[in-house]
Amino acid sequence: MPRTATRASNPDWTDPGCPVARTLDLVGDRWSLLVVRDAMDGARSFTEFQRRTGIARNILTDRLRKLTAHGVLVQRAAPSGRRQEYVLTDAGRDLFPVIVTLRQWGERHAFAPGETHSTLVDRYGTPVPEIVPTGADGTLLGAETTRVQKV
Repeated sequence: MPRTATRASNPDWTDPGCPVARTLDLVGDRWSLLVVRDAMDGARSFTEFQRRTGIARNILTDRLRKLTAHGVLVQRAAPSGRRQEYVLTDAGRDLFPVIVTLRQWGERHAFAPGETHSTLVDRYGTPVPEIVPTGADGTLLGAETTRVQKV
């Protein structure tokens, strides 16, 4: 969904002034982020999303509609012209660091030591380095060194 006054005044926002809450309202359920993850990994069709995630058809239909309505995905004719496909928009691609950070958190905290899991690698096969927030001066940032400035 494009940025509009209607969106800004949406009465359904969990916490209207918080960007984290608004993001979670838009993509914060597990199925939406798994659809985005799979779109980043090349899934395009309803069938591919369903096969990769195991999601029920009705839930997948709902999530694809929601992600399309909010501008995370766009629906277009597939190259064959016989079907529709879903492709990430710029807003959808902007979720890449979110997906990577969730993945890296999961690698550290959701697996037992030594338990095998998939690995994200760059085009050369090198594991992607950990994403670490830094300040304008290059110093590492954390919850103890930042604060939310309310408007």
